[in-house]
Amino acid sequence: MAKHRIYTTSFASVYPLYVAKAEKKGRTKAEVDQIISWLTGYGQEELKTQLEKQTDFETFFAEAPMINPSRTLIKGVVCGVRVEDIKEPTMREIRYLDKLIDELAQGRAIDKILRKN
Repeated sequence: MAKHRIYTTSFASVYPLYVAKAEKKGRTKAEVDQIISWLTGYGQEELKTQLEKQTDFETFFAEAPMINPSRTLIKGVVCGVRVEDIKEPTMREIRYLDKLIDELAQGRAIDKILRKN
């Protein structure tokens, strides 16, 4: 079976869309970066390096320093699919990130988004 197109898409090409979605709703780039860091373990410099290298999504998640174990607490629907029901691991990680960005854009508190409470 062929890989989904998103796997070979550069993370850097989608990152500005995440930021724009958040900023359109009054949130910040720093909050987007905080979410990415929480989910993947990338620090600010590591994230910048990944963006400069034009790393694809599959590699971005495969090379993530520390995928957050609390990500399994993320529940809900993205693009009509329940994230907790996605079987393919890389696609599930991508959808986790999509869901977190959606929650940010919907005005949810950052502590709730990061599953701290």
